[in-house]
Amino acid sequence: MRLALAEAAPAAATGDVPVGCVVLAPDRSTVLGRGRNEREAVGDPTAHAEVVAIREAARALGGWRLDGCTLVVTLEPCTMCAGAIVQSRVSRLVYGAVDEKAGAVGSLWDVVRDTRLNHRPEVVAGVLADAGSALLTSFFAAHRG
Repeated sequence: MRLALAEAAPAAATGDVPVGCVVLAPDRSTVLGRGRNEREAVGDPTAHAEVVAIREAARALGGWRLDGCTLVVTLEPCTMCAGAIVQSRVSRLVYGAVDEKAGAVGSLWDVVRDTRLNHRPEVVAGVLADAGSALLTSFFAAHRG
């Protein structure tokens, strides 16, 4: 999670919400993909931290299936990102802060645990949640203030 937090911090410099993500190989020590929110930086509505990291990990592996991989993200994924996690076959999702306004891993929806889908990753929630929340609180206080 500390690697994901390090990815998140620079996002604010481009006006992006500070969310960071890493995708770890099955050995859980090799980073295959890194991402931070880049919607403002690149003008792409799909440039969420998770999607950026999943794309980089898929390139590193030479294919779209991320079987055995762990995705670590500082904020509970939204519906788009939860769908990308399911579609990429990530085996384990670790997230920090809960997103009560857009969370799709238990807060508003629970996309990744939906039994109607063909893949459901293991979920670990709340890892270093206070650190991720602090980044978000600082960002929104500065932008609303």
